[in-house]
Amino acid sequence: MSLFESLAASALIALSLAQPVFAQKADQKADLTIAVGFGPTSDVPDPRAGYNGWMSNQTGVTETLMGIDYDLKLYPRLAQVIDLIQPTTWHVTLREGVKFHDGTPVTAQSVTDAIAPVLDPSHSAYNARIADLLDLASVTTVGDRVVVFETNSPNAAFPWSLSEPGLAVLGAGSGAFPINGTGPYIFREAIAGQLYRVEANPDYRLGAPGLNEVRVVAISDPGAAALAFEAGDVDMVINYPETDFTRIQATGALGFSAPTGRLYFYTVNAASGPMSNPLIRRAVSVAIDREGIVEAALSGVGGVPAGTIYPAGTGWAADITPVYDPAMAEDLLAEAGAVKTAGRWSLEGAPLEIDIVTYASRAALPPTAELTQAFLQAIGITANIRIGEYGASADAISDGSADMFLQAWVTAPQGDPGAVLETLLGSGGGSNAGAYSNGELDQLLADGRSTFDEGARADIYDRVQHIIASEAAMIPVFHVSQTNVARAGLTGYAVHPTETYWITHETALTK
Repeated sequence: MSLFESLAASALIALSLAQPVFAQKADQKADLTIAVGFGPTSDVPDPRAGYNGWMSNQTGVTETLMGIDYDLKLYPRLAQVIDLIQPTTWHVTLREGVKFHDGTPVTAQSVTDAIAPVLDPSHSAYNARIADLLDLASVTTVGDRVVVFETNSPNAAFPWSLSEPGLAVLGAGSGAFPINGTGPYIFREAIAGQLYRVEANPDYRLGAPGLNEVRVVAISDPGAAALAFEAGDVDMVINYPETDFTRIQATGALGFSAPTGRLYFYTVNAASGPMSNPLIRRAVSVAIDREGIVEAALSGVGGVPAGTIYPAGTGWAADITPVYDPAMAEDLLAEAGAVKTAGRWSLEGAPLEIDIVTYASRAALPPTAELTQAFLQAIGITANIRIGEYGASADAISDGSADMFLQAWVTAPQGDPGAVLETLLGSGGGSNAGAYSNGELDQLLADGRSTFDEGARADIYDRVQHIIASEAAMIPVFHVSQTNVARAGLTGYAVHPTETYWITHETALTK
């Protein structure tokens, strides 16, 4: 067997559509209203632009060539099979008989037509993040069912990238079907920042959906979403406040909680200010009592302390235990040249102050920042907190007016470990607001992309995580379990570890 044949054999992915087994859906179909902390970006949010594809994927409007199942395994979705022909050549064979919502067939040409705007900087659907994930030289077709992807360089993560919700397979839009997808629900309406409404697709290939309509309403304040649920204004809340999760279930509500790939972490300003010193970054990291934060901010139900990027169970997590050691923190501060006088630290003759920024759309973020502030002040570091919008917080790190940015990201949204690290910590990464740069890390991330052997890739990303920990290039706090609540009678739903799937054709609600 040749090298190319061996690579092709090892990359052959022909899994059956993997979904959890749910209870039989109710005979009488109902509507479902879901409250989330964010809304659509426009009245017709193109799934390919920005992160719009997450909502269209979550509500069952659009589908991708590949999918991630509930065990974080890759499976063919609209694809029937994907083959690695050469290290830079992939053939994707489409399922037969798939139709867009307007009734037209899904063909290889329609797939290429849907993807081309993502790669075109002059198009409104251009998505630099996705274009970087794919690193495509060309997309062509062989007949009606085979799409040929040529990458610029070997890319072991490529099949996983085809599960990115922004790579939705779309047909030509029209007045009746402005987002012409293939999923169990048809897009009907959006109001920017407020509402996303979909209706059942009775002709869905896997069976008629169990709901008539799904309405997603944006309620940015988690407490307000909880009140709307108790008032009966919404049927379900995604990311219900952890501190109230146990109580609300006692009222008869259904609670759904499961580990996800979402990490709460601090981006650090590695370019200027005190956090530009790795010793101070490490001091801050070991000064944080992560167990205490999980117990206080998450009521012990919402997560586990994090020592590294990926949670246990993903297959990528390095064996790095989080450390809480205030004495070590003080030793590291002294090693960095800080001086403690009258219980407070100073650096280069000025008080050592650390400015923390975050946002409030996730209930656990503000209390996590406040607890971090308390832990830092307990060892003599003055810490200040500003809570604003996500974008403003990122800008504050970029322009040097803040030192730490508390965020919450899914660290492997496509199931593969490389993409998020490239954007967060790669030199020039699109979300590297703290301007961290490490040549060895950059090379390892490049090697992780181009290495097809799974064992070798695991070793590469293990080394990456140890570099991040040794330099405190980012400061993980905890891995979160998503806590959602719903009315009694909801079936066919489970928390997905990537958080990019909510509603399937099996989801139903008895009212």
